[in-house]
Amino acid sequence: MKDTVAILCGGGPAPGINSVISSVSLVFLKAGYRVLGIHDGYQGLFSKKRKTVDIDFHFADDIHKRGGSALRMSRHKPTEEEFSTDFFVENNIKLLVTIGGDDTASTANRISKFLRNNDVPIQNIHVPKTIDNDLPLPEDTPTFGYQSAKQEGVRIAQTIYEDARTSGNWFVVAAMGREAGHLAFGIGAASHFPMIVIPEMFNKTEVTFDKIIKLIISAIIKRKILGINYGVAIVSEGVFHFMSDEEIENSGINFTYDDHGHPELGNVSKAHIFNVLLQNRLKELGIKVKSRPVELGYELRCVQPTAFDLMYCGLLGYGVKKLFDEGRTGCMVTASPSGKISPLYLDDVADESGKVKPRLVNIEGDKPKLILKDGLQHLEPGDLEEAKKYLPNPEEYEFRNILNW
Repeated sequence: MKDTVAILCGGGPAPGINSVISSVSLVFLKAGYRVLGIHDGYQGLFSKKRKTVDIDFHFADDIHKRGGSALRMSRHKPTEEEFSTDFFVENNIKLLVTIGGDDTASTANRISKFLRNNDVPIQNIHVPKTIDNDLPLPEDTPTFGYQSAKQEGVRIAQTIYEDARTSGNWFVVAAMGREAGHLAFGIGAASHFPMIVIPEMFNKTEVTFDKIIKLIISAIIKRKILGINYGVAIVSEGVFHFMSDEEIENSGINFTYDDHGHPELGNVSKAHIFNVLLQNRLKELGIKVKSRPVELGYELRCVQPTAFDLMYCGLLGYGVKKLFDEGRTGCMVTASPSGKISPLYLDDVADESGKVKPRLVNIEGDKPKLILKDGLQHLEPGDLEEAKKYLPNPEEYEFRNILNW
């Protein structure tokens, strides 16, 4: 039986997954290996009704540029009791390639350790994937999928901005991002939105709904002063990760709750929450501005990858073969902008509990400082006198006062 490479995908979709599957498959097929794709992630790997596909040149070539994933995905995180050596022994697996986030990578390491302890040694190499751009890769190296998701986000965002101008309304956009604000920042900056709100901005004060709404109103009033009665504000969903349950519950929004008593944020539109709170505050202030909510998330995850991610994912796939030939295991593959392939070991970026800390937007970096200083439109000290036409206490809506900067 041929030496075999197994590939599986975990977590949620991101543009470029198929490009990775394709490039990994092509380079190993060329070297004489069998390539086996596993459906349904780790749930499929250890299922008695496992579904696999023998990947050949035709399959690999055909999926290269597609969005989504040719291998069905799953967020299943197997327990030690589910682990088995059967699949690896029966198929002569030499390498397990996992495509996903930090949880997918950590699980691959656990499986590899289990197999070694049972005298079935394999290598495992992880390809880091997320549109959130929050994995701790080397500086200026994005996670694959981020650039393509951002591009689609900008396309939608520009249409929304044109709607705002045409209708004379405001829109409140919420963007995916887990704890980090990369996607909201990237979309908002590229679209020249007057207000961008990401959790990293609150580095000198706590995150509250009151402050988020004040930031949006600060932009609304600044635009009124400029004679512009429309606009768009984008808020990263990551702000919720830095709020207490009490703050979320006191918002007045009706939530369902999980078994631990925490609000189930995944069941509600974040944009809807921000928009309802904004409308309530505007009515309290007597400011007649219409606003509409728009959610950016699932619309971005399965688009066709852009040229950037097509090239980048190819490099990552070929990089898997390079690291495999070097005998590397238990690592993520990284590719620098120049194409240099390097391993990144989870042990080097995880904390004592094994959790990988997310890469947040470096709010002190040159790009964020420039965008936040000159790219946004909000109330500044020189606007406060004129802002009194709209606000009884305009100093409370001054950008730096809100953030305690």
